[in-house]
Amino acid sequence: MHAIALTKDNRVLTWGVNDDKALGRDTTWAGGVRDVDAEDSEDDDDDDTGVNPRESTPAQIDNGELGPDDIICKVAATDSASFLLTTDGFVFGWGTFRGADGIIGFAKDIRVQPTPMLIAPLQDITDIACGSNHVLAIDANGKVWTWGSGGQFQLGRKPLTRHGGPTATLQPQPCGMFGKKHYAVDIAAGSYHSFYIDNQNQVWAWGLNNYSQTGHYDDTGKDDAMILQPKLVDSLKDAGIATIAGGEHHSVACTKDGKLLTWGRVDGHQVGHPDSLFTEDNAVFDENKKPRILLRPTAVPHLDTKFVAAGVDTSFAIDAVGRVLSWGFSANYQTGQGTTDDIEVPTIIENSAIRSRDIIWAGAGGQYSVVAAEYESDESPPVNGK
Repeated sequence: MHAIALTKDNRVLTWGVNDDKALGRDTTWAGGVRDVDAEDSEDDDDDDTGVNPRESTPAQIDNGELGPDDIICKVAATDSASFLLTTDGFVFGWGTFRGADGIIGFAKDIRVQPTPMLIAPLQDITDIACGSNHVLAIDANGKVWTWGSGGQFQLGRKPLTRHGGPTATLQPQPCGMFGKKHYAVDIAAGSYHSFYIDNQNQVWAWGLNNYSQTGHYDDTGKDDAMILQPKLVDSLKDAGIATIAGGEHHSVACTKDGKLLTWGRVDGHQVGHPDSLFTEDNAVFDENKKPRILLRPTAVPHLDTKFVAAGVDTSFAIDAVGRVLSWGFSANYQTGQGTTDDIEVPTIIENSAIRSRDIIWAGAGGQYSVVAAEYESDESPPVNGK
C-alpha cells in the first residue's frame, strides 16, 4: 500500500501507508481528522478527509546511510519495506518484513528501520526484485541472493542455522549453486514465489505453489504446496522467455518473439483467458465444475507483447506499439478500465489521459496500478498538478 519512484535527477520519492516506515521519511503530521459520525459533519471542510498529506503526497526520502555521491539506478518495494540499488552495486533498504505472525524485523537486531540502511554483505549487485515480504538480488557473477520472510520457501534456501530463529532469513544468502557454467541473468518475484532466468535462457522457480504459480505441478491445488528450492520449470523449457512477473497466485511472461503467456489462479480472471479455454487437460476444476487453476503456461492469442507486469490479482502487458492492456480483478478500479467488474481478457486501456501516449512501463500494488509514458519535450507544464 505504498509506492516508490526514482527521478532522472537521482531523487527517490515515496508515498502511501507509512505504518512500518516503508516511506523512508518522517510523515508525522499534526493536522486533525474529520469525524464522520459527528452531527455537524456536513459542515466540515470538504478538504479535511483525514488523510495525512505527508503520506499521500510524493516526497523525497531521508538520506540515512546514503552518501552524497551514491547514484541510484533501481527502486523496488515489498508490502512494508522499500529498497534501492546504486550504480556501484550496493543495496539500501528501510521498513520491515512481515510473516504470518506479524513483524519479523528488518535485520537481525532491527525491528523497523526508518531510513535507508546499507544491506550487507551485498556487493556488485546488478538488479533487485521484490515480493510481498521477500527480496531477490542478482550480482555481477550471476549469483542470486534472497532475504526476508521465508514462510512459503520463497527464499529458495534454508535459514542460516538450525537455531537461527525467525530473523535468520533476514541475512541475504545465495539461493543455490552458481558458477561459470550455470548463472542467472534475470530475476523476478511474485507475492510468495520467485524466478530466475539462467544463462541458457531457462526459467527456474520456487516458493508457494498452491495454484501452480511457479509453473510446476507439484501438489497443485493443496494449500501447503511449496517448491522448496530453485527448480527448472519444464513447462517453460525452450519457451524463450524475455520477461516474467508474478502476482499473488498467478504469473505472466512474454517471450522473445512477443507471445504473452499466463498461468495459475483463474477465478478472478488473473490469467486473461475466457472460460471456454479451460479443459480437463489444461486446468484444475473445483467440486462445482468451475475452473480454479490453469496448469500450463498458455499463450494469449493475437498479441505482440514487449513488457508484462503483475499486481496481486491484476496484470498488464504493453504491446509493440506502446499500448497498455490490463485484465483481472478490478474491485478497486486497479485495471484502469473504469469499472469494478473483472476484466476477463487483456483489454486495451482506452483512457483519454494515455490514448495518444507511448506507454513504456506498468506496475501494480495491492489495490492500485501505475503506468508510465514516454516524456514529450514539447508538453505543456502541469496545471494544478494535472
